[in-house]
Amino acid sequence: MPDYDRASRQAEELRRGLDAIIRNEIKDPRIPEMFTILKVDLTRDLKYAKVYISVMLQEEAEKKAMLKALKGASGFIRRELGKKVIIRSMPELTFVLDDSIEYSVHINQLLEEIASDKEESETDGEKE
Repeated sequence: MPDYDRASRQAEELRRGLDAIIRNEIKDPRIPEMFTILKVDLTRDLKYAKVYISVMLQEEAEKKAMLKALKGASGFIRRELGKKVIIRSMPELTFVLDDSIEYSVHINQLLEEIASDKEESETDGEKE
C-alpha cells in the first residue's frame, strides 16, 4: 500500500477547496480563467502550504499580477477554506508559479517539428 499519510490527504482536500474558491468566489480581473492548481505541498505539521499554480497563454507580467492578487486575497481564501475544509488549523498559503505544463507543450512542439522535418527529408530522398 502506498504511503498516503494525513498531510497528503489534507493537501488534496486543500487543492480542491482552493480551486473552487479561486474560480467561484474571487472576482479579481487579474486572475485569468485558464489556470490550474497542480498540487499543494503541505508540511507534516500542517502549518504551511505551498500552492503550485500553472497559467496558460498569459504574459509574464500578467502571471505576476495574478500571484500578487492571490497573495492579497490569501486572508479571504484561508477564511473560506476554513468553511469548506475541516482542518484543525488553516495553514499559511504561499502561491508559486509552475511552468511545467508550458514547458512540456514547448517540448512537444519541438518534437513534432523534428518528426515533420524527418518525414519531409525521407520523402525528398524517395523522389530522387
